[in-house]
Amino acid sequence: MIPRMNCLALTILLVCSLVCPLYSAGGNLSPEQKQWLERADRSEREGWIFVHLEGGPLARGFQHGYLLAPEIAKAIRIDRHLIRWQTPEDFTFFVKAARRLFHNRLDTEIKAELEGMALGLEQAGVKDIGYPELLVHNSIHELLWYWWPWVKKDREKRMPEDRAGGCSAFIATGSYTADSKIVMAHNTWTNYAFASTRNFIMDVVPDKGHRIMMHTSAGFIHSGSDFFICSSGIVGTETTIGDFTHDYDTTGTAEFSRVRKAMQYAESLDQWAQTMIENNSGGYANSWLLGDIRSGEIARLELGCKYHKFEKKTDGVFFGSNIAEDRDILLNETESNFSDIRKGSVARKVSWMRLMKTFKGRIDTEVAKTMLADHYDSYLGRGNPGPRSICGHYELADGITNPTTRAPFYPSGAIDGKVVDAEMAGQMKFWARWGSSCGTPFFADQFIDRHPQYEWLRGYMDDRPTSNWAVFEKRD
Repeated sequence: MIPRMNCLALTILLVCSLVCPLYSAGGNLSPEQKQWLERADRSEREGWIFVHLEGGPLARGFQHGYLLAPEIAKAIRIDRHLIRWQTPEDFTFFVKAARRLFHNRLDTEIKAELEGMALGLEQAGVKDIGYPELLVHNSIHELLWYWWPWVKKDREKRMPEDRAGGCSAFIATGSYTADSKIVMAHNTWTNYAFASTRNFIMDVVPDKGHRIMMHTSAGFIHSGSDFFICSSGIVGTETTIGDFTHDYDTTGTAEFSRVRKAMQYAESLDQWAQTMIENNSGGYANSWLLGDIRSGEIARLELGCKYHKFEKKTDGVFFGSNIAEDRDILLNETESNFSDIRKGSVARKVSWMRLMKTFKGRIDTEVAKTMLADHYDSYLGRGNPGPRSICGHYELADGITNPTTRAPFYPSGAIDGKVVDAEMAGQMKFWARWGSSCGTPFFADQFIDRHPQYEWLRGYMDDRPTSNWAVFEKRD
């Protein structure tokens, strides 16, 4: 057993080896840049990296780029690799596309934050990542999963594996919760390469608009996952709408820009929804689950490309499992079969129905954690962790006894868990668990040794050992 002091010394050594090169590389920091950095910080706990950013767009972008330079460089490296293996094009092709599609439609504030991040990266010694690469990174979901399939048209042959959809989530209020107030929960599903830079919680205090705490990725100015609480009283999450086959609107505004604007500036659920609907490109089509802790009202915005539906209630629940509830979106913009329980989206919808009936009137943060870890397979009628369980594990799906829409044993699934109630949201804090909602660990090299067809991902997936739930809160 390693003595406690040695463990502490080792931890300090590892942190210094990460942080010190950044500051030595930034020896030419201006007085203004030094002041920016004095207002920001980063720390690590239970597998998460917590980051506090504040100030104007250029300042908080600089803080982000400077403090997270190694992680952002790693994230762009993973983007490049996945684009290379999931499309016949290279990263430069998507850089040109992102500038053509998004640059002229971004708000000045969004551009300034990305430009500040590029400057922070440069001062930290990362010279090969600038605004163009960061624009691709922030729009990677939209470009790779929506715009690219629309460009190629032949979706069956060209669609990346992760385009099928993922994540499980709910938001409940009134008679469904223990205190009649809002409870919200979400786990992120993504491939385990993308997961390697998704262990970030950011506390963002802009000089204008509302404070935001969100689960996010290194280099994102939005959440991307999505899970967020705002000082306005609005909380939100989402699940992607699976099997989407819509036309893409090249005249629309990037989803990452619209959702950041909605989080930072919306004063109500209606305004939040309108910000997302206006200039919608159809990229990253989601079922958004929203709540207002001031009134206890919850809402769902299902946002496709040509169709959308917005509904609210003060007593009840909305949940997401990657299948649209709205008939127009389901039948016109997806290829989903709403009753095929062999599919994960339908099986998890049935599981949510069962769980809501079981726990009605008792839902609190502890119950929500239990629900996110659920491994019941509604098709088989028994516990069976895989793509049909609330806590997803595509890496366990063999394609025969556990069929999946993706390749057998595809390394993807739930990589976390986040839970919040109204009281916590009012204090700008929430529960989070890194690794998987259930705590099952993942060890990358061991997985690839068992499934050598994924050798192309070696070095691009990190281990995710079992971590504990922890509370993360705003930092002043």
